[in-house]
Amino acid sequence: MTELSETQFHRYARHLILDQVGEEGQEKLLASRVLIVGAGGLGSPLLLYLAAAGVGTLGIVDDDTVDLSNLQRQIVHPSGAVGALKVDSAQATVAQINPDVIVERHALRLDGKNVRELVGSYDLVADGSDNFDTRYLLNDTCYAVGRTLIGAALSPFDGQLSTFKAYLGPPHPCYRCLFRDPPPPDTVPRCETAGILGAVAGVMGTLQATEVLKELLGIGESLSGTLLMYDALRASFHKIKIPRDPDCPTCGTH
Repeated sequence: MTELSETQFHRYARHLILDQVGEEGQEKLLASRVLIVGAGGLGSPLLLYLAAAGVGTLGIVDDDTVDLSNLQRQIVHPSGAVGALKVDSAQATVAQINPDVIVERHALRLDGKNVRELVGSYDLVADGSDNFDTRYLLNDTCYAVGRTLIGAALSPFDGQLSTFKAYLGPPHPCYRCLFRDPPPPDTVPRCETAGILGAVAGVMGTLQATEVLKELLGIGESLSGTLLMYDALRASFHKIKIPRDPDCPTCGTH
């Protein structure tokens, strides 16, 4: 790992004085590669905080363009970016926040042909997607390739978050241990039909960024085996234990 420059010592000073981070931890962050799937409501705070923290390489997967209706919650995109590719807009914002960070743009939709190579070229994956096909594809691929997956999801006033690293073996579960199969099509409304309080995406994306940093640094208590639930209207959090399913089609042992 490259030693910190004088400028970096000043930029990351509040990390360096933390016993759990320090110079070694900051160098580890600068050497890390994180793939962020989706540059939307969750991906926006993820990108902003991981860039500010000095995660050295951020891969962004998104094939969409910025729409005016995105700006209420997708804070990585400024008004002037409407019509631009989200990966381009996000890269420009990250460059303004931290020039230390390399952004690798992937203006595509993940599928069975490209997902394994993409996931395998990063140290960790953060799922900020808004569809079940992508969530299950990432879960199965991260298990096969041996990558930690940190996934979050949103509803109008609620959010959920967990870390999945079933490739380490029991007792760690995967996403399919929690939700065996995707729900039937059109039974879970998307935000364009159900709506969402924009700041809820900020809460969950920031929590997701915190879990990414914890996993990269190897500090704190992992959310593996735990689902964190947030209820904005009640201002409450609670946790649900997720057991590993021996009959899981992805990571089961039966």
